[in-house]
Amino acid sequence: MRKLLFALLVFGITLSAANFKLYLKDGSFQLVREYTVEGDRVKYYSVDRSDWEEIPADLVDLKRTDAETGARKNSLERLQKQDEEEKAAAREIRQEILKIPRDPGAYRLEDGQLRVFKAADASVHNAKGRNVLKALSPIPLVPGKATLEIPGERSSETVTDHEPEFYLQLAEFESFGMVKLKPEKGVRIVERITIEAVTKENDEVREQVPVFTKQLSENGLYKIWPQDPIERGEYAIVEYTEGKINAQIWDFRIE
Repeated sequence: MRKLLFALLVFGITLSAANFKLYLKDGSFQLVREYTVEGDRVKYYSVDRSDWEEIPADLVDLKRTDAETGARKNSLERLQKQDEEEKAAAREIRQEILKIPRDPGAYRLEDGQLRVFKAADASVHNAKGRNVLKALSPIPLVPGKATLEIPGERSSETVTDHEPEFYLQLAEFESFGMVKLKPEKGVRIVERITIEAVTKENDEVREQVPVFTKQLSENGLYKIWPQDPIERGEYAIVEYTEGKINAQIWDFRIE
């Protein structure tokens, strides 16, 4: 609807820009389609009377007429440029979407080539040991402190761009974001969890990276990238449901 309204606006301005006011020095004007100066006469095509007419040149305020006509022309050119830029951006987005698989996961386009990130094997570690985390399926809650971890202190997926753009095709319409991981004794900590003994409610604390997101399709395809350049270290794209400990994790390392 917005694009249609914009197109109608540009079309309307284009039509009206074909007609303009020929100002006279007494403050009045003639609505004209075009005019020419021929010696001491100004010949113009009257929009009201659909015919050519003439008037003495010393009665016409050509300076004001030309100034307003030029301003309207510049305004129209700006609108047309904006329309062309929006169309070009829309074409670019369509091309991006075509390159991203519909399978849930995290992806990057690097020099026009698709890069697929493998989901990490995650587990919840508490005093009783580790429980393997299944994709978007919450595990039984055990009261106390726990950590959501992935194995290894370094990711095998290296990214050299400090402002990396990722494409995330959601498995379901869940929350998602980018987090900084903390390497610790053979694992990387994704989040720290506190599970209440009575209510069995849990509090998940993760180091979120401020990001921009853009929805690219109605079926859950998003682009995600950091608001500011990120430093070297371990990171991950995560998809999760708050309070359920069910994250899917795609890890990477900034070199």
